Formats: sequence, structure tokens, C-alpha cells
Amino acid sequence: MKMVDSFEKIPVEIFSSPKDGSRFVAAEIATLIKQKQQEGKNCVLGLATGSTPISMYSELVRLHKEEGLSFKNVITFNLDEYYPIEREAYQSYWSFMHRHLFDHVDIVPANIHLPNGELPKETIKQHCQEYEQMIEDAGGIDLQVLGIGNNGHIGFNEPGSSIFSRTRVVNLDNSTRIANAREFQNLAKVPRLAVTMGISTIMKAKRVLLMAWGFKAQIVAKSVEGQVTEQVPASILQQHNNCTFVVDENTASELTRFKSPWLTGDIEWTPEMINRAVINMALKLNKPVLSLTTIDYNENGLGDLLVEKGDAYEINLQVFYKLRDSITGWPGGKPGAFIPAHPERSEPYPKRCIIFSPHPDDDIISMGGTFMRLHDQGHEVHVAYQTSGNIAVTDEFVTRFLDFAVGFEDMFGMDTQKSSQILSDAQKFLAGKKKNERDTAEIRSIKGLIRRCEAKATCKYVGLPEGRWHFQNLPFYETGTIEKKPMGEEDVILTMELLRKIKPHQVYCAGDLADPHGTHKVCLDIVFESLKRIKEAGDEWVKDCWVWLYKGAWQEWDIADIEMTIPMSPDQVMKKRFGIFIHQSQKDMVPFQGSDAREFWQRAEERNANTANLYAALGLTKYAAVEAFKRWHY
Repeated sequence: MKMVDSFEKIPVEIFSSPKDGSRFVAAEIATLIKQKQQEGKNCVLGLATGSTPISMYSELVRLHKEEGLSFKNVITFNLDEYYPIEREAYQSYWSFMHRHLFDHVDIVPANIHLPNGELPKETIKQHCQEYEQMIEDAGGIDLQVLGIGNNGHIGFNEPGSSIFSRTRVVNLDNSTRIANAREFQNLAKVPRLAVTMGISTIMKAKRVLLMAWGFKAQIVAKSVEGQVTEQVPASILQQHNNCTFVVDENTASELTRFKSPWLTGDIEWTPEMINRAVINMALKLNKPVLSLTTIDYNENGLGDLLVEKGDAYEINLQVFYKLRDSITGWPGGKPGAFIPAHPERSEPYPKRCIIFSPHPDDDIISMGGTFMRLHDQGHEVHVAYQTSGNIAVTDEFVTRFLDFAVGFEDMFGMDTQKSSQILSDAQKFLAGKKKNERDTAEIRSIKGLIRRCEAKATCKYVGLPEGRWHFQNLPFYETGTIEKKPMGEEDVILTMELLRKIKPHQVYCAGDLADPHGTHKVCLDIVFESLKRIKEAGDEWVKDCWVWLYKGAWQEWDIADIEMTIPMSPDQVMKKRFGIFIHQSQKDMVPFQGSDAREFWQRAEERNANTANLYAALGLTKYAAVEAFKRWHY
């Protein structure tokens, strides 16, 4: 999608998925490499790390293996590296780049350059100066690939970095360390320093491509449409004469042309667009929807809407009724009642429902109130735990539960020889476990068992009988590391088998693409692909199956997108909290916390309360909390 007339000061290319955006960037890099080859010149690339460019590197590897793209004329300079860090450490950017690109293409090893995180402090300043000189000696960077941090950092140039900064050692902002904790066992192990190219170094690149996916919408909008400021380092790219942002649709959602397209020119006033415009205006003015006036419409860029649709109060009523009708205490539909505007069907009753939970706690965290209400209202509720969640269990939990197992057997006069040996082996391994060493298969299995027991206990807490919980242990997840494999055929087959076994009338799954590890996105794609195949195969039951998407611990639906809202009383909020507490291995500070330091129950309660407050601000009933859903049509 090309950039239209807008408020954007940097060209933005928008794609339907990160995969499509990654292909676009890879194609531009490949074209540049080939052009330089034809000219008999080297191609100097500035490269980035993190989760954002992984798909792009995969596409470059594919182009090399399947289409003969050669990297023999390529010289690379990476943006940054943690400091201090061993080059061979799993989390080092040296390891990352070799794992995802260099080990799979024909690049000349001598042409690979990364800042050195192993040097002593007394020589690091000189190393930074030499790094700058190497870039200059190579002829400068032809194309620089960037990601963007939640605070707008590019490379590790944190807010406040000078526009004149060059390669140097920097202190990492705490928010950056928290965000990068997903790569380490816990926050304490994230380095506090890094070596990074400076903003001046980046700005000298002849071409810049900044990639952003998923949950970077606000900072991308601020960088592209806001004022140039060193407090948002990416905004300085407005001053580059050949920079493009490459984003997916989720990341583009806060750009004016999407969030408030009526401000950028003529638009088609669909019911959805009217709903979004009026809600945004009401929240901006801090007014209930029914209190908006003709003057409000005219002063907030919605005069054209009045010209086309007429009276302001009639428009207000249309939006108010849509909000009102999304609220229901009957997520499975109210049996025996015909309510035309109700978000769900009354029949059949009871319904067979399946909640797909990417991790063994997303069900209770994300939709615990709805989960309990579906069961309490007589529906046949199943939960499918898609992954084991085993990497998110601390080592201490392993020895604690093994110690319990040995003590249990000893207490009842059972043979403790086997369990004692497993405990001894685990203690020995964990005591000598290297910083980035992957757990043994036995320890990963024990961690998975811990999470299964917690999930099973949650289902029993809600009231589900035996046989209603299903542990899929989808293969894509079982790498033993943070990085997962892509969705595979076996993942889809296992999911199709479960769906055909249950034949649900309702499917709930996580539409939360802000999960920092990407697991939710893969799990969602697996469900979507499974349902599409089942539909194409002609299964009759799937015609009556509705899919509802919930958000996870990380964010909430935009209120204009919500189609079903389930209110909760204060007692129900507390009951949900106690259900979350059952997941003891995820309490307090857990591994791979992401960029939010709050516990999961705190995130869930604050998110649910905030959504309830937004409804109240728009003039609807004030509830303690609400859970929100959006329907997916297939």
C-alpha cells in the first residue's frame, strides 16, 4: 500500500503481515546487492538484530539457496552489541547474526563486522573510533536496516541521544532492558551497557529502511508524524533524504490516515468509520456520546459527516446503541430469548465451546470472567493449551517440586531411588548450568508438567470436569529456547483433529499480537489455518462455528473494534484473580517478563478496569471491569 496524502513526514510502506513486509525489505536488499555486483562494487549493509528482522533474514537465506543470490560482494556492519558479553553467548548479536544469516549464505567471513562486546573497558573507546573508520573505509553504508524500540530508540540510541552521536558505549534505558529480558532468563542478567552506532552514523547511510511489527503503533506514529526531537530518536529520521518505514497493518493503526482518516481527505462513511470517528471524538472531548453537539462535530473535523448523515443526535444514538448492544452477561447467547442486536446467537443451547490458550495461563488471565460465566451458564467448555510453556518456569521450581516428589515417596514408604537420582542429576546440572545453556529434555519435561498441573488446577477451580482440558504441546514451541519454529504441518493437523473431535459452536483464541515472544501469533495462525482447511473440506459443523478473539496480558482491543463485552462484578474480578494465582510458577518476577514489570493479574485487572472506564466515559453503565472480544469471520 503506497503512502497517501497524510500527516506522515516519512514515507511508510504498509503490508498485511510482517512476512510480506519482510519480503519487501529482503527484495530491496537483494536488488541492491545484484546492482552492485553488476557494477563490480561491494554492497555495504548496516544490519539490525532483535525479533523484527528475523523473517527478513530468512527470506534472504531463501533467496540465496533457491534463487542463487550471492553475498560474496557484501560487507556488513551491525548496529550494536551488548557490553560486556561473550561473542559465543546465545544472546550476543554475533551469535544472532550467524544463527539467522551468516552461517547460511556465502558471505566472506572477513567482511562481517560487529561491535566487540568482549574488549576491556580501557580499549573500547578506541574500538568505537576504529569501527567508525572501518565504515568510512568501506565507502559508507549503502543501506541501513533498523528496528525501533518502544521508546523510539534506533540501535541502542536511547531518548536524549545527540543527533551528532557516533559509535560509543551507552547505558541502556531500563525500559529497553525490560523489553530485552525476553532474551535472558531474567532482568538481572540483561547487560546494562551496549556498544552502538550513533545517530550521526546512521544518518550517513545512503538508504534507511526501518521495520516495525505488531505493537509499535504509537511510537511509529510519533516518529513519523510528530516533531523531530532527540527524545524520540527515530523521529530524527525525518531529516534523512532516503528513509522508508516498513510496517504491518497493526503497527500502522495509530497513523492519522487510519486512526482519523476523516482528517486526511474524503472518505466513505461506513457504519464502522462513523463508530470510530464518534468514539474517538467523545473520548478526546471527555464527553458521553449522547452529549456530543453539532459544534463538536464541526470543530473536530467531522463536518462532512453531518453533511452526509444529517442530525448530530441521530448519529450519536446510532453509535450509542452499538456500544450498548455489545455489552452482555451471556457470552454464549441468552437461551430462550430473541435479542436481534445481541452479539451471540441464543441457539443452540447449550453450546460446545473451546478456548485456545497459547500458554497454560492465557485462558484465565485473558478471559477468566468469560470462561467462568460460560461454564456457570451450562455450556460445554473445553480448554486447549496449545504450548507447554516450559521455558517460562524458573530452575528453582524444578528442584522444589522434585524435592517434594522425593519427600512424598519417602513419607509413604515408596522406593525413592529413581526420584532421588533424578533430583540429584537435576541439581548437578543446574548448579553447573552455563549462562546460555539449554535445559535437558528431562528438566524441560518437568517444567512442562509444573505448568500442566497449574492449568489443570485452574480448570477444576472453574468447575470443568475431567476430559475438558487438552494439552496439545504443539511441536513448533518445543525448541527449548526463546526462539520458536514457524507454524508446521503437524501443528495444524493436531489442531484440526481436536476441532473435529469437539465440533464447537464457539471458538475463543488469542488475537493478542503484542505478545513479545510471537507465540500468540503462531498459535492464532494455526487455529485460523485449521478452520479454513476444515471449511474447505466441507465439514458441516463448521458453518455454525463462531470465532471470538480475546486480547492477552499485553493490550486491549480499541474500543471502536469491540463487538462483545462481558462485564464483571467486583466479586467476579476477585474470583478471576484467585484463578490467576493458581499459576504459582508465573507469580512475582518470572522469566521472559517482556516490557511490562507488572504481574499478570495486575495487567489483567488494570486492562479490564480501563476498558470498563472507557465505556462509562462514553455514557454506558459503569462496571468494575469488562472483558472484550472481536469476532473473526472466515
